[in-house]
Amino acid sequence: MSSLSPDLLARYGQRQLPRYTSYPTAPHFRPAASDADARTWLSAVPGDEPLSVYVHIPFCRAMCWYCGCHTSVTRRREPVARYLDSLAAEIALVAAALTARMPLGHLHFGGGTPTLMAPEQITALMADLRAAFEFRPDAEVAIEIDPRTLEPDMVAALGASGFTRASLGVQSFDPAVQQAINRVQGFAETKAAVDGLHAAGVEAINLDLIYGLPHQTVASCRDTVRQAVDLGADRLAVFGYAHVPGFKAHQRKIPTEALPGSAERLAQADAIAEELTAAGYQAIGLDHFARPADPLARAAQDGGLHRNFQGYTTDPCSTLIGLGASAIGRTPGGYIQNAATVPDYQKRVAAGHLPTARQCPITPDDTLRGSIIERIMCDYRVDLPQVCRSFAVDPRSIARSGALDELVADGLVARHGEVLEVTDAGRPLVRAVAAAFDAYLDESAGRHARAV
Repeated sequence: MSSLSPDLLARYGQRQLPRYTSYPTAPHFRPAASDADARTWLSAVPGDEPLSVYVHIPFCRAMCWYCGCHTSVTRRREPVARYLDSLAAEIALVAAALTARMPLGHLHFGGGTPTLMAPEQITALMADLRAAFEFRPDAEVAIEIDPRTLEPDMVAALGASGFTRASLGVQSFDPAVQQAINRVQGFAETKAAVDGLHAAGVEAINLDLIYGLPHQTVASCRDTVRQAVDLGADRLAVFGYAHVPGFKAHQRKIPTEALPGSAERLAQADAIAEELTAAGYQAIGLDHFARPADPLARAAQDGGLHRNFQGYTTDPCSTLIGLGASAIGRTPGGYIQNAATVPDYQKRVAAGHLPTARQCPITPDDTLRGSIIERIMCDYRVDLPQVCRSFAVDPRSIARSGALDELVADGLVARHGEVLEVTDAGRPLVRAVAAAFDAYLDESAGRHARAV
């Protein structure tokens, strides 16, 4: 259980802070005048360096009201087919911008609902990706799945296409919560999806849970976790609901008065963690849990844990190719974000351009601060002199003025010379610790999720 005092929860819990899946974070990306910088950054990636690829499928059959993703609802095949034609064209454009057919270490399909595609469509898309990139024999190939719409022929296609991991959305098994978020999903249909994927050869299963949802309680969180454990997941991602109705209009359907406060949210997070650790899962960073034999748990033990737009990961690749509308990629030169809307994305690709809409160059100072923040988020510890040494920067000058002293005084960080360690009390507020090194920090209301 968290040892965070009510006073510290009141002072820190309401702060609007990034999740630090990138640095600089996405709100600091700026409009791109053209795709020129993106092409330059892609062409500078060493041809023998393994990379990761993220493919965004921005369609769902129905809108979940908690959703913060770029997605839209469609029940027709035609918009999806047209989008996939554009996606194939973008893959060709990116492959042409790179200097070689590069090795691929990780592939992740996100959404939306990627399994909304027809089986033959995902088979064709995988063929395009295999033509553009050289899949390593040990490549992780993962996909996000809505169990409510997963059909047997799609399960078979995933197995035949070489998918190794599937991430299933659950969020909560509480019927009252499901009604409030417009996502009614029974345990039986979720189990059928897990069993079908295993039978098709998709061996690794992730589950996504959310706390802080409307009408959610500690008791219902515990019940959801017990059912999730019964499904035999290898990993679980446990996120706090980010209520940003100013950015996501459909979240206005969730009444603010039905949402738990910071103390209740923390109690829910504690209850979930308690149930999962009792079931044998290892806590990974801020919000992930894994079985001890899972590669994520081994990476956490060995100091090889990383953090990117998919959360905590074993992926060490410095280059991430983002494909599809709103997708974000990262190269050593900078971040590249595609046009957010499907029509704008398709228009840019049809004109023969990379669909870059926003970008952010990465400076040496960004790389330094990003490295510090990643270690804090992954390890709850950072050796500042060790990280700063290769940048010729004084480790005593890197934190924002007064921010670190406040965290130490509040007992959230222990200081051993210039080695920092997040205390047990500070772990629920690890994003506040990371923020001490964020030179761009903007805590404007509605811009980020609450710290707890």
